[in-house]
Amino acid sequence: MTTGASGVRKLTARSVILSTLLGFHSAQAQVRGVLSLATELGLQESAVRVALTRMVAAGDLERHDGMYRLSARLIERQRRQDEALHPVAGPWDGRWCMAVVTTGATGSSDRAAVRDSLRAARCGELREGVWARPANIEVVVTAEVRARLTLFSAVPEGSQTALVARLFALDLWAYKAEGLLAAMDNATAMSERFEVAAAMVRHTLDDPLLPAELLPDNWPGERLREGYENFRKELTALAERLFAAG
Repeated sequence: MTTGASGVRKLTARSVILSTLLGFHSAQAQVRGVLSLATELGLQESAVRVALTRMVAAGDLERHDGMYRLSARLIERQRRQDEALHPVAGPWDGRWCMAVVTTGATGSSDRAAVRDSLRAARCGELREGVWARPANIEVVVTAEVRARLTLFSAVPEGSQTALVARLFALDLWAYKAEGLLAAMDNATAMSERFEVAAAMVRHTLDDPLLPAELLPDNWPGERLREGYENFRKELTALAERLFAAG
């Protein structure tokens, strides 16, 4: 369930567990620490225990010697989240990377996987099977997806600003980001800030990470990352206190 247009989801036991472990680079915690943090945020201990059991069964978590830790699949998600929150963009010389799907997929799920991978790599779809973005960051996809692509580097003709506007919904992204920043400023309870912070992370993953030359004025990308980082420090301090007390 979401609240408003910014995509803020109501706090659940699963979201608390995932967001906490994804935000901690140890990616693991003892069960009593997880329970303490969740109850501090207003959740029922019974709901948290049920969520932990289900997440282990679903392969989201692994349990060993009383510790819960992220599965390998979610460690990869943590890596992508960290890259989104601390992006490394190189200088831009006006060139673009174009990815053309040249090997057909075997079914709709395979085609969806290729699209999802290219979107995660911050590419925009120019037309069916043709994706592009400015070459200020590397287009990173899995080896399986890479085998389906032919990559080109080129300088497009015409207005690059217009091309960016065609490929990326910048106004919509900025509008949602500003809404999340305002929601964080207005949130008073820790549970409310937790909900907004989780939405901030999800939204940051969709930031196209464009060169400064192609961004609109007052682009809120860096402010959104700073807003989340401020909350993460607050949450880390709370969790460390509760975990130590447990």
